[in-house]
Amino acid sequence: MLSVALHLGIVIVLFAGFKWSPSIPESMNVQLNAPLQDEAVPEEEIVNAATVDEAKVQEQIEAIQAQERARQEEIAELERRAQAAKKQREAEQQRQRELEAQQRAERERLAREQQEAEKKRQEAEKAAEAAAERRKREEEAARKAEAERKKREEEARRLEEERKRKEEEARQRAERERQLQEQLAEERKARAAARSRQIQSEVGKYTALIRSTIQRNLITDPSMRGKECKVRIRVASSGFVISVNTISGDTAVCQATQNAVFKAGTLPVSSDPEIFKEMETIDLTVQPEFN
Repeated sequence: MLSVALHLGIVIVLFAGFKWSPSIPESMNVQLNAPLQDEAVPEEEIVNAATVDEAKVQEQIEAIQAQERARQEEIAELERRAQAAKKQREAEQQRQRELEAQQRAERERLAREQQEAEKKRQEAEKAAEAAAERRKREEEAARKAEAERKKREEEARRLEEERKRKEEEARQRAERERQLQEQLAEERKARAAARSRQIQSEVGKYTALIRSTIQRNLITDPSMRGKECKVRIRVASSGFVISVNTISGDTAVCQATQNAVFKAGTLPVSSDPEIFKEMETIDLTVQPEFN
């Protein structure tokens, strides 16, 4: 559009110059028209005037041509500038496009970086949340483990105290049992001693009764004076005489003792089994008695 306008201007200027160039200046027109007036102009002057006018016309033409060349040069300069401006504008547009492309690429890069950063932030948040949750679980597990450890320690301490208490109770029971056993043993010993004394007393009493029974049934003679016989008598629980055996002593006294025992048939014995057991077999020494 700028080039078309410049060419249109040039055409208009050339047309104006063409219209103006054949025109004769007013001063020259006056001189040329002078012969039409009343005074006559010499031919030499007319020639000189025509020469002068032609020179001026030529000068004007050259001036117009110079102006035309100047305008052409100006138009060329304008076209050159327009081309340069166009190239510069195109270069600027290219730079603008490149800049926009760079900016778009930069925005896209920033968007990607922001997305990546957001993704990393979200991942970091998730990781932090997971770590916090894991730490919470670990802390809870540690708390439970500590509570369980304390519980086990408390249970162990309670069991140990219970064990010691039971041991102490067992020791005390054992001590009481020992003391009781000792007391019972002493009591049994005392009862046994008392029973033994009682049995021996009873045995002695029944032995005396048996000896008295034998003495009542013993047939003696003076030859037996100072003599004795030791016999072993076995009796039943009823007192029935089972056997009489001589252990040692005078034969006559022993024979008389045996006869006396068999004559009695039944000897006095205790109905108490323990006392009878001591009297079941009796070793008895018999000495004839004389009044």
